[in-house]
Amino acid sequence: MNWIEHWMGRLVEGEVQRRVGLERHANVERHAMAVAAVDDRRDRLVSSEATRRDRYGYDRQQVLQEALEAWRVNPLARRIVGLTSQYVVGGGLRVSSPHAATQAFLQAWWEHPLNRMAVRCYEWCDELTRAGELFIALSTDAAGMSYLRAVPAAEIVEIETAPNDLEQELAFYEQARGTPEDQLMTDGRLAGRRWMAYQTEEDELDEEGRFAPVMLHFAVNRPVGAKFGESDLAPLLRWLSRYAAWLEDRARLNRYRNSFLYQVQARYQDETERARRQAELNLNPPAPGSILVTDESETWSVINPQLASFEAAEDGLALKKMVAAGSGNPLHFLAEPESATRTTAESAGGPTFRHYEQRQQYFLWLVEVLARAVLRRRAQVDRGVQAEAELQVRGADITARDNGELAQAASAIIAAFTGLHERGLIEDEELLRLAYRFAGETYSGKIKSINRR
Repeated sequence: MNWIEHWMGRLVEGEVQRRVGLERHANVERHAMAVAAVDDRRDRLVSSEATRRDRYGYDRQQVLQEALEAWRVNPLARRIVGLTSQYVVGGGLRVSSPHAATQAFLQAWWEHPLNRMAVRCYEWCDELTRAGELFIALSTDAAGMSYLRAVPAAEIVEIETAPNDLEQELAFYEQARGTPEDQLMTDGRLAGRRWMAYQTEEDELDEEGRFAPVMLHFAVNRPVGAKFGESDLAPLLRWLSRYAAWLEDRARLNRYRNSFLYQVQARYQDETERARRQAELNLNPPAPGSILVTDESETWSVINPQLASFEAAEDGLALKKMVAAGSGNPLHFLAEPESATRTTAESAGGPTFRHYEQRQQYFLWLVEVLARAVLRRRAQVDRGVQAEAELQVRGADITARDNGELAQAASAIIAAFTGLHERGLIEDEELLRLAYRFAGETYSGKIKSINRR
């Protein structure tokens, strides 16, 4: 009996240890899987390793896709984007430099068939409004001529920055083609193309005498502490969709409201006679405006839907006001005459012009940064070009209406203060500052002194 108990105990003990070992191994695997899930690099395809102030990757991709789709099919979205480009770029931009050799190269770069910057600026301004950011790829040939291409914002899934500063961008990861598993390399890094960020101090020729392709990033509507910008259409997408749905319902309502059916009542001997009469009327329906004569055996009537829409105009206007407020445009910019007075319309356009002026200043700075990067690369192969030469990027006036008022103001202020200047009561610099201020320009302080009479 003792031998049997001993043998059974050994058997049970071995089985218990085996099961405990299996459970322990399973726990270790589950723990490893949990840690791997936290560190899984594929999560970057979803979150893009964004900061807490950025949208999640899937949300950002959805907003970009919806903004592009709205621009394609919604006339209001297309108009909002177009208005921004029309005011920001206007009649075109001009890049100039007082240095002759530098100016000659800038002109050649600006008009190069592979750049066509005069046309490309409109496309970039559209994309900046539509996506909220621009990723510009810069490549340079052996002669120092640079070429610029915009990469769609939806193709950039990650921005690598300095550990202690989000504004020091180091690299950009482009989304690879294929499934999420195909977008990872064996070491866990993203398999898409890695663009190095443009760094002024590191942008030099390599051993083979070539420049490495780099990328520059520009973003608007970017919260502090975020890497990515946001589309101007992002807060409008919901209301654009609601307005489009409301307008479609109104069109259907008006269409069905005018629809009607004839109803003929009579006494028929059987179903065959009724079907024969219905077939006869279907073959020869009465034309609109015709006279129909029947006997007392048939009664004709009209059935039409009793559709009523209360306060439809107010509902549509309320939806459109949300779109106008989100885009920063007055209603009369969006084909909605809010007021019949010209004074009200002009007053409503003031904040809008300020918004466009701010966006124009940003876009001019963007073009200046690109032109400066192009100049620095050219200067390394062409000593006639000055890398740090003075650059001026000018755009068209936001509103032509202000030009007459500014001219009158400048003329009046110069006439008033010239007498003080001739008497020595104000200096040359002060007179020029006042003249430029009332002319709507900024005084650079580089104009030669005025000779007093």
